[in-house]
Amino acid sequence: MAGHTIEILRTRVIEMTEALAIRHVAFEDMGSFEQVLRDRGIDVTYADAGRGWLLEQVERRSPRLLVILGGPMGALETAAYPFLEEELALIRSRLSREKPLLGICLGAQLIAAAMGAGVYAGEAKEIGWGAVDLSAAGADSPLAEMTTPVLHWHGDTFDLPQEAVHLASTPACKNQAFAVGRRVLGLQFHAEVRGDAIESWLIGHAHEIAQAPGVSVQEIRADTRRHASLLESRSRTFFNRWLDGALA
Repeated sequence: MAGHTIEILRTRVIEMTEALAIRHVAFEDMGSFEQVLRDRGIDVTYADAGRGWLLEQVERRSPRLLVILGGPMGALETAAYPFLEEELALIRSRLSREKPLLGICLGAQLIAAAMGAGVYAGEAKEIGWGAVDLSAAGADSPLAEMTTPVLHWHGDTFDLPQEAVHLASTPACKNQAFAVGRRVLGLQFHAEVRGDAIESWLIGHAHEIAQAPGVSVQEIRADTRRHASLLESRSRTFFNRWLDGALA
């Protein structure tokens, strides 16, 4: 009985103090969002995809916030990457219980797929720094803080889930951000990236850059120097505002 009580208390502590982020490649992490959570007394734990512990253990931990991060695979490549099925099931469970959920890039695509929306290749890869255009709903949301260029790094896109509210777009990608109530947010773009991490992105995605016409390492570096510092400041403000509603 005592052991059972301890486990219940431990679970309740995790629910109050933990953010769990599912990570697909090491350099696509929580970035500047991580310190925002730590400043709130919320620890960030990473679960590396493909390590065989996702669904059961995440369900048991029931973290206060679940984050699905970016990755180079497609959301529907479940035959090649079976762990994506677990992630989709985990997202559906999280949605059904109305628990806070954030998806970034691949994570947003997985949320869209879990909600029954189409996910497919875009007309062209969108790689590099650029602004997003906010919808009326986006301008009335925490994303109103995002007035600086952000980092884009994707080839796939998705249809807007039926229950979602459209928040942002770019000329190359209609659905850049969406919300489902206060507690679910999907971001196709990267607001979390830190300037001091960009070299890891350039190394890790070297093959993709080489295959993307008009994209250059030098230009991404130069734009990072111009935009990253302001993005980090604005994204921390944005993320704090979103957390105020999502964790309430």
